[in-house]
Amino acid sequence: MWLRLREMLKKEFIQVFRDKRTRFLLFGPPIIQMVIFGYAATLDIQHVPIAVLDFENTQVSRDFVSRFEGSRYFDVRERTLDRGKVRTSIDRGDVVMAVQINAGFSELLRKGQTAPVQLIVDASNSNTALVSLGYVNQVASKFAQDYQTEMLNRTAPGLVPQMPNIVLERQPWFNPDLRSQWFFVPGVMGNLVTLVIVLLTAFAVVREREIGTLEQIMVTPIRQAEFILGKTIPFFLIGLFDAALITAVGTFWFHVPLRGSLLVLGCGTVLYLFCVLGIGLLISTLSETQQQAMVSAFFFLMPAIIFSGFASPISSMPTVLQWITFADPLRYYIVILRGVFLKGVGFGVLRPQMESLAIFAVLILTASVLRFRKSLD
Repeated sequence: MWLRLREMLKKEFIQVFRDKRTRFLLFGPPIIQMVIFGYAATLDIQHVPIAVLDFENTQVSRDFVSRFEGSRYFDVRERTLDRGKVRTSIDRGDVVMAVQINAGFSELLRKGQTAPVQLIVDASNSNTALVSLGYVNQVASKFAQDYQTEMLNRTAPGLVPQMPNIVLERQPWFNPDLRSQWFFVPGVMGNLVTLVIVLLTAFAVVREREIGTLEQIMVTPIRQAEFILGKTIPFFLIGLFDAALITAVGTFWFHVPLRGSLLVLGCGTVLYLFCVLGIGLLISTLSETQQQAMVSAFFFLMPAIIFSGFASPISSMPTVLQWITFADPLRYYIVILRGVFLKGVGFGVLRPQMESLAIFAVLILTASVLRFRKSLD
C-alpha cells in the first residue's frame, strides 16, 4: 500500500510542479493578493472630498471651515456659492458631501442660540456616508466646545473652571489604534486559503476524467482509498505551505500582531484544510468538465465569504441568514484567526470553533469519499 501511495503522490507532485507557470500560480498569487487585499480591504475613511458653501464669510465661519481643512478626514475641493454647481459635483462624484453655512451663523452663536449648518451627503455609499457624518459631528462638537470656552474666557473667565465637562477615556483592547487593517487581514488569510485549496482540489479529479487518464489509473492495482489520498495529500501540504506564507505576509508586512500560539493556529488551519479539501473533492466528483468545476467552486466560494462575517457582522444579518452562517466552515476559521492573532486566545476559548470544524471535516470528507467511490464505480 505504501509503495503504491508513494508512487501516486510522486505522480501528483510531478503533475503540479512540472510547469513553471503552475508553480508560480500556486504560491505567487496568494502572496500578491494578500498584499493587495490587505491594503484594499479597510473601513478607514480618510480624505473625503467635500464642497463648502459659506454664505456668511466671517471670521467665525472661516474658523469653522478651517476645522475641515485641518482634518485628515476631509479634503475641501470646492468653495462656491452656487448650489447648482454643488449638485453637479455630487452627481459626478467629484465631492461626497457639501457643508452649507447660512448667513447669521456667527450671530446665532454669539447669542447662545443653536446655529444650524446644512450637510448635503451623497448616500449612494451608505458606509462612507455614515462614517463621514460621524466625523462631521466630531468636528462640529469640538468647534462648539472651543467657541463656548473662548466666549466665556472673554466675558466671564471665572466661570470656565466651574463648567461641567465629560471626558471619555477610551481603552480599546486587542487593537489600541483601532486599525481596521488588523481586523481585515486575518479574514483575507482565510479567504485566500479557501480560494486556493477549493479550486485546486475541484480540478484534481475532473481533469483526470476529462483527459481520459482516470480510467488508465483505475485499471492499475491502486485502490480507491490510495487514489483519494494521493489526490488530497499534495493539496493539503500545498495548503499548509500557502497558509504559512500568507501568515508571514500578514505578520511581517502588515505588522498584524500574532499574540497567540502557533500550535493553536496550526490546529485550526489543519482542521479547516480538511473541510475545504472535502468540499473541493465533492465539487470535483459532481462535475464532468473543468468549466463545471469552476462554476460550482465559485457557487460555493462567494456565499462562504459573505456568510463568514469577513466584512460585515453576522449579528447585522437577518435571523434566517444568521442560522445559515452556522453551516459555513469559513465562519469558524476566521474566528480562530482573529482570536489567535489579535486576542492571543487558546484552545479553551476556541474550543467551540475547533469542534465545529472537526465535525464539518468528518461529515464533508465522508460525503466526498462516498460520492467519489460511487462516481468511480
